[in-house]
Amino acid sequence: MEVFRKAGREVELFATPGPNKAGELAHKASQTCDLVLAAGGDGTVNEAINGIVDSRVAFGALPAGTANVLANEIGLSNRPDRAASQLLHAVPTRIALGAYDRPGHARRHFVLMAGVGLDARIVYELDLNLKARLGKLAYWHGGFRQLVRAVPQFTIEVNGETHRASFALITRVRNYGGDFEIAKRIRLTDADFEIVIFHNSEWLDYLRFFGAVVTNRLYNTPGVTIRRATQATVASAENERIYVQADGEAIGDIPASIFTIPDALTLLIPKQYGAVPVV
Repeated sequence: MEVFRKAGREVELFATPGPNKAGELAHKASQTCDLVLAAGGDGTVNEAINGIVDSRVAFGALPAGTANVLANEIGLSNRPDRAASQLLHAVPTRIALGAYDRPGHARRHFVLMAGVGLDARIVYELDLNLKARLGKLAYWHGGFRQLVRAVPQFTIEVNGETHRASFALITRVRNYGGDFEIAKRIRLTDADFEIVIFHNSEWLDYLRFFGAVVTNRLYNTPGVTIRRATQATVASAENERIYVQADGEAIGDIPASIFTIPDALTLLIPKQYGAVPVV
């Protein structure tokens, strides 16, 4: 707040009283403010953008919380005060958002990614008390807990092709969890998704997939299919519940349709993000 006030901006602070309230506050702020900032992690950012989707008010992220993949993706500092200084000179850019539709449920928007299958099950079963104490390490703990369990498969249809998968990452960003890059050729300023489909369900295969991510060989790894698309349809292939996460938050299960909505959000993006080439 001090950074913005020193720059001559009027700032009003809205404190979230608890989970699932940031969207209401962001919507309220958008009625009178030119810019809405969310200070928190990916979950807070997701709630906020769901409150202002399709409005013309500008949005920015101030990194805090467990992780802020959006800030990492566009090159903001991990210190909120430095990120605020960067946002003063950032460029308002209209971007697409992802959307999750499941029959009988309210639509959920996301700015970063949706995961179907394995990673969503980790998020759904996450120990929130452990997360509060250990931060991102709680996700690693949740992942190791899955080692002795079978990974159920589902079907995903992309560009007229139907694939069996145990995990699908439907993403608008390269950064995954703040630590890795799974998708390599996507940007927030693109209109579509990069969709990474992991077919195999054995844990030895996932160790191989993880090694391919770390060594930048995923695009040539057997058992992995990568596509560009604006929509994916997911359905259960087995008699087991398959979960979906978006921006690191459990949002539901399948069957569902996941698609992009163009021109849905005005995001403050540092100038250098547009100068970074896609590998």
